Amino acid sequence: MDTAQTEVADLRRMVVQLSRLVEISVTLNSTLDRETLLRFIAASAADVLEAETAVILLVDPNTRALQAVASAGAAPRPAAGTTIPQEGSIAGMVLRERRPLILNEVEAGRGALGRTPELGREAVHSLLAIPVLSRDDTVGVLEVTNKRTGAFDESDARTLGIVGSLAAVAIHNSRLLQDLQDANRELGRLDKLKDDFIAVASHELRTPLGVILGYAAILREEAGGETSEHAEAVLSSAQRLRSLIEDMTHLNLMGVAAESLLLEPTDLRCVLESACASVREMLTASESELEIHLPDGPLVASVDTQRVELALANLLNNAIRFNAPKVHIEAELVRRGREAWFRVRDHGIGLVADELERVFDPFYQVEDHMTRRHEGLGLGLSIVRGIAEAHHGCAWVESPGPGHGATFTMTIPID
Repeated sequence: MDTAQTEVADLRRMVVQLSRLVEISVTLNSTLDRETLLRFIAASAADVLEAETAVILLVDPNTRALQAVASAGAAPRPAAGTTIPQEGSIAGMVLRERRPLILNEVEAGRGALGRTPELGREAVHSLLAIPVLSRDDTVGVLEVTNKRTGAFDESDARTLGIVGSLAAVAIHNSRLLQDLQDANRELGRLDKLKDDFIAVASHELRTPLGVILGYAAILREEAGGETSEHAEAVLSSAQRLRSLIEDMTHLNLMGVAAESLLLEPTDLRCVLESACASVREMLTASESELEIHLPDGPLVASVDTQRVELALANLLNNAIRFNAPKVHIEAELVRRGREAWFRVRDHGIGLVADELERVFDPFYQVEDHMTRRHEGLGLGLSIVRGIAEAHHGCAWVESPGPGHGATFTMTIPID
């Protein structure tokens, strides 16, 4: 073969290698599954370098030994799953020195290199190894053995270095994904612990609180004078504690999932009427007035009745508690296209513009938490939005400004 033919053959081989490297890059960026990535990298390295076998060895973060995690070829050396120490191995030397190593006359080098794991078989006659670097950290070694045609050279080392660089990025991304998945699992576990704790604590608190409420009510009715006043104070504090326990119980409803709903066709007029009935005592205590507007005929939707009723009760509670006594409140149910709109309107203190969205944040209170006059954890409106969104609806508030009242709206799709 003359010089021109040799140059053409070399160029053809270079084009093939570059095309293969592009394919490798595209494939590595299309998956983050660690095992799939490692097997593909090993197979690609053997293919691009026209080698019989390829092995990827990664550093064990605990022992610092090298673990053969993926291989390609009929009899890779070392075999996948093999652990080799850094001392006394070619991979260990490449790892420490952070530079490629080319061995094309293995027999001639056996005496100097000794019985390394890579050279433990007579079938190895040539070897190329490069360090795999990830953000200046050497994470492993990529080895190919037994070039089918000719000998390994510096061009092969550069090509394998490119494969190693692509591999390092892919391995780094797969580790990030694994870390993220582990973190999500841990967050899920902690969230379940939180829910379990709230459920158990709420249940355990209800029993003694019920006894306190019962005896305080009896004492208030039967005792007189100062004793009755003390009983009234105990009863008031116990009722406040009961309200806080209910807030704790409903904490998990802020992020309620749509699949957890118990949907059934329901006349929404009945849901609003039940919610209004649940706040009658609060209305009487604050001397407020509630006006209800319902459509003439049934307005049916598939809803989780208890949760929608809870959301509406929270809207009504909010209108009563965060306004002065004797406030006028309107509760309305109307149909708007393919949605049912629940609206609770008050003529009380109103809201400034920057509070219209923040009032739906968990634990947010319009008043400063150290000086506020109103009780509660600030979860009611967060629960309203969570329940609305779980039903594929939404919730928002409108207010002309301080002193001009506010209108809260919750929407539910209609069947």
